[in-house]
Amino acid sequence: MGKTIKVAVIGCGTIARAAHIPNYLKHPDAEIKYFCDSDKKKAEQAVKDYECGTAVENYRDILDDPEIDAVSVCTPNDAHAAISIDFLRAGKHVLCEKPAARTYAEALEMQKVQHETGKVLNIGVVNRFNKSVNMIKNLIESGELGELYHIYASFRAHRSIPGLGGAFTTKSIAGGGVLIDWGVHYLDIVMYCAGDPRPLTVSGQAYSKLGRDLPNYAYLNMWAGPPNYAGTYDVDDFVTAMIRTEGPGITINGAWAQNIGTPETYIDFLGDKAGIRLQYGGDFTIYGAKDGALLETKPKYSTSDHFENEINGFLECIQTGVKLPSHIDTVIVTSKMIQAIYDSSEQRREIEL
Repeated sequence: MGKTIKVAVIGCGTIARAAHIPNYLKHPDAEIKYFCDSDKKKAEQAVKDYECGTAVENYRDILDDPEIDAVSVCTPNDAHAAISIDFLRAGKHVLCEKPAARTYAEALEMQKVQHETGKVLNIGVVNRFNKSVNMIKNLIESGELGELYHIYASFRAHRSIPGLGGAFTTKSIAGGGVLIDWGVHYLDIVMYCAGDPRPLTVSGQAYSKLGRDLPNYAYLNMWAGPPNYAGTYDVDDFVTAMIRTEGPGITINGAWAQNIGTPETYIDFLGDKAGIRLQYGGDFTIYGAKDGALLETKPKYSTSDHFENEINGFLECIQTGVKLPSHIDTVIVTSKMIQAIYDSSEQRREIEL
């Protein structure tokens, strides 16, 4: 065991409870000192449920606590940049949930302050800690696929808009819709496995179609709900894009909501020797050929929880200074591509990066 790292969890909603809090509690070197939420009742409930920490309503009240070493920022997207920057300047290490920020400009400011302070700023691109994803990355790097020339990502669902009329569907809060919410994970996997090739041009189109008529939106269930029919819906529910890089080409199709009832959530890595289809959040299949025969291989392997791996990695890099693949310097390119897709759609032209 090393020195105890005292943590504050900022935002006590779903992702904090599902991923951050339980994994800090598991770690022998971590102690949660504060639960903070603008709705103090949520923070107080966390204190009661987890039997530790102190409830706080305003994160600014704990910025100068010298005992806090690190924070997890688990708030809606519009608060990511401001809270992360304030804690970095207060001398704390930060793990900020994805996306880094609503816009590329906000993410750049976060990176700038990280460089100024020298504190850790990791982004919650949790798939970089996923066993399947890392196995695929290793197969690509070892040449098993030959030349990786194209990657296709599909994150499409049937009428699955989250929290209609709430924070997820309000651009001023979330920064966007399905692209910034789901697409950030898929694009990050693509870039990570491909070795983070430099993007050159982006052409994209984002649509806001199925959710605009809030009272008449038909659905089976709604995560992050219930619907607020007096709320806002001004984000994308479908997106498509083509990205040229110094390495493979990348195409994506994503939908929170489409009038097709078959979900398609996978990534195809296409090489001239072999290809891989990764089922998002699951396993993968390798397709190839040898001695005139077509081969299909489905590896079997044990896995561990990638959120636990992420939290463990964050605490370890604070203790050792090791720079993780989720560092802002590495993953900010995803913010750049997402911004370019939105800009391309709005301007109806290809964007050069």
